[in-house]
Amino acid sequence: MEPPTLRRRIIALLSDREMDVRELSQELGIKEKDVYEHLVHVERSVTAARGRFILTPSQCLLCGYVFEDRRRLTRPGRCPKCKRSRLRNSSFRIA
Repeated sequence: MEPPTLRRRIIALLSDREMDVRELSQELGIKEKDVYEHLVHVERSVTAARGRFILTPSQCLLCGYVFEDRRRLTRPGRCPKCKRSRLRNSSFRIA
């Protein structure tokens, strides 16, 4: 039996618990940038299999602004409200 692919490992991890990109990066031993690329495909696969890919949006740690309408999975550069870049990463989960 061959080992699971990275994307299958991501799906397994996110099915167990909610994780952000940094946690996934450390768990899988790959760069955060690469995790974002895989997440796009994971989201498609989960949706096609009638699963739910749940995104908890980024939030500004200074003013509390929540990036609710953001559809991209990558981390925003800065807060549109206070213009600072102290942001909590988005986290992901599969239900």
